[in-house]
Amino acid sequence: MIELAIMIEGQDGLTWARWQRLAQAVEDLGFVGLYRSDHYTNANPPDLDSLEMWTSFTWLASHTRRIEFGPIVSPVSFRHPTMTARIAMGIDDLSGGRLNLGLGAGWQVREHEHYGLDLLGKRERMIRFEEGVTIISMLLDSDTPVSYDGQFYHLKDAVLLPRPMRKGGPPIVIGGNGPEKTLPLAARFAKEWNGVFLPPARYAELNGRLTEYIEQNGRNPADLRRSLMTGCLLARDDAEMQRRNGSKDYGTDPAALDARGIVYGTPAQMVQRLGEFADAGVQRIMLQWLDQDDITGLETLAKEVLPQVSQ
Repeated sequence: MIELAIMIEGQDGLTWARWQRLAQAVEDLGFVGLYRSDHYTNANPPDLDSLEMWTSFTWLASHTRRIEFGPIVSPVSFRHPTMTARIAMGIDDLSGGRLNLGLGAGWQVREHEHYGLDLLGKRERMIRFEEGVTIISMLLDSDTPVSYDGQFYHLKDAVLLPRPMRKGGPPIVIGGNGPEKTLPLAARFAKEWNGVFLPPARYAELNGRLTEYIEQNGRNPADLRRSLMTGCLLARDDAEMQRRNGSKDYGTDPAALDARGIVYGTPAQMVQRLGEFADAGVQRIMLQWLDQDDITGLETLAKEVLPQVSQ
């Protein structure tokens, strides 16, 4: 079937109280994991509370026992890749090997301008992303010092000590839908590809292309997990769905919701849609949970949807 995880937007008012409440709920209710975005702020005002991501994961690693977790995704434009590798390895060790290291190139213009970060043009951004992923992979994999001479990053006899408790460190997750840049990077470096807001048919198409890239790199396609992050709109019954008629976040047209791969409707309808994603090759789905205070909704999801799709 399909594994269900919860994903939240860390820049949408996340505080310690909300984070701790959400983590406990996801742990207790049986979801496979809790993921979050890595942003300073929103793409558009107003600015809201935004709990720093790696700090939040340090707490999570030592206050939960079961759930997997990680960034979906952390931009290499925020931190030097050597520091990202150090932080991620330490938190993974602290958690007993439950961190999945989601990495991305960065995309949000507003936060880069506000905080003096270089987003770069698309071409340079992807070059920097590939270099960052290469360096992180090298440091996590190699027991001996490594050197690297790229356009953006340079290493000379660098080594990550202590070595990760988990061989190779936390598995790298490459997020994004780009067939020419992102998928080939995932095929080379990732243990998981995470698609974003894709309908089942498009996901299946990209998944097939990814398999070809993996085989071209001499890897076993079965060694790379396939996941998806997408929107979630739960209605307890048909009447509530009609009252809501979509949402301000995802729109109101059912056809548009379907085109974006949103999982929506009553529990029974959501089960059907999740089955379509499973048929398309999605092994784990991160449902974007926008209302961070809606623990009751998570309980409904866990009670009426989770048992039917994870058997």
